[in-house]
Amino acid sequence: MSGLQFRSTRDGRLTAGFGDALAQGLAPDGGLYVPTEWPEPQPAALGPRESLAGIGAKLLAPFLAGDPLAPALPDIAAEAFDFPAPVVALGNGGRLAVLELFHGPTAAFKDFGARFLAACLSRLRGPASRPLTILVATSGDTGGAVAAAFHGRPGIEVAVLFPKGLVSPTQERQLTCWGGNVRSFSVRGTFDDCQRMVKQAFLDRAWQEERALSSANSINLGRLLPQAVYYAAASLAVFRRHGEPASFVVPSGNLGNAVACIWARRLGLPIGQVVLAHNVNRTVPDFLESGEWRPRASIATLASAMDVGNPSNMERLRAFYPELSEVRSAVSAYVVDDESIRARIRIGYQELGQVWCPHTATAAEAYARLPAERRESGRWVLVSTAHPAKFREIVAPLIGREVAVPESLAELFARPSECAEIGADLASLRAALRDSRVSEDRSRG
Repeated sequence: MSGLQFRSTRDGRLTAGFGDALAQGLAPDGGLYVPTEWPEPQPAALGPRESLAGIGAKLLAPFLAGDPLAPALPDIAAEAFDFPAPVVALGNGGRLAVLELFHGPTAAFKDFGARFLAACLSRLRGPASRPLTILVATSGDTGGAVAAAFHGRPGIEVAVLFPKGLVSPTQERQLTCWGGNVRSFSVRGTFDDCQRMVKQAFLDRAWQEERALSSANSINLGRLLPQAVYYAAASLAVFRRHGEPASFVVPSGNLGNAVACIWARRLGLPIGQVVLAHNVNRTVPDFLESGEWRPRASIATLASAMDVGNPSNMERLRAFYPELSEVRSAVSAYVVDDESIRARIRIGYQELGQVWCPHTATAAEAYARLPAERRESGRWVLVSTAHPAKFREIVAPLIGREVAVPESLAELFARPSECAEIGADLASLRAALRDSRVSEDRSRG
């Protein structure tokens, strides 16, 4: 084996190169892939006029060293990072800013990772490759981003699983408007049920024999690792402007975005504190407080993309910080309820002229709860993970005006919607995929 390898969080003897780890999604034992070793930090190599794609190509190059995908990395980065991620200063004497990650085709931060993963998997496929099925569980934004990234790519089909009635109407439209090689399934259950079904599929031998499978949740290394790129770019921008590291407040659900920030810090980027902003799905904050890991059923909230009761990426966080004291030193967490989210949306608009989605408002509320000396002693960046138009039913009444819809979203809303309702079990998903494939074959015939 050559180049950097990735190991399972459960059995370190199970390793894979970058491309193989992406194609597998999960390790064979159900674990998540993490680097076996970390490249030497080289933030000085990232020049001040470097584009986001240029930063991505340089930052990620050591992880692809020796992999068949390595020569294509500059093109992959250019394809994935072709829209901006600006750091916009807010009030408080310039000590507070917001990192806008919603300028991609589906107006959510998950566009970055989804497009990177799609660009990689497309290049890994040869003429004789079996058709690939991408399974993705979503609590709101992931499914739309993955659907957009893979739509129309030959030899790849996508199955999007979302909890029935637990995503916003705008999000559901975005999950179900694709057709073609993208199929959407409304699951009678929670996001955790959707995520469980995806994991079960990867451990089911019959499924593995029937079809080639991969995942597109942040359990997939190819979704998570490129998210470190925008943290690198944002932290360097803040440091070069102010001479201080950037501390981030990250809206957190499945913990992929937070882990990406921590990995960027490990790579030597000028990142200070990392604060996790959770809604009332408080599994992670309770763990930091009590030291006991107690997953539970998810609770529906206004910030639906964060409605996760058993976050998968805690495996990566605990692999990185094996001791509880290390985790507590690395991150802190706040719990924000729906009423506080509503109040912060109003305050953000009235005091700062900002229109925030519920997830960004959760981060803003967590920042407001930090002790004054902690806020004033650093440069803080709120991570804005979605455009407010995706939650216009929630946001518009709170700010007293309509929310402007980006052109990219308006185009999606104009498409017809189609999905199938299924039970929260693997057999239902298997039957639905088989039925949809038979229907497609008949329509071709």
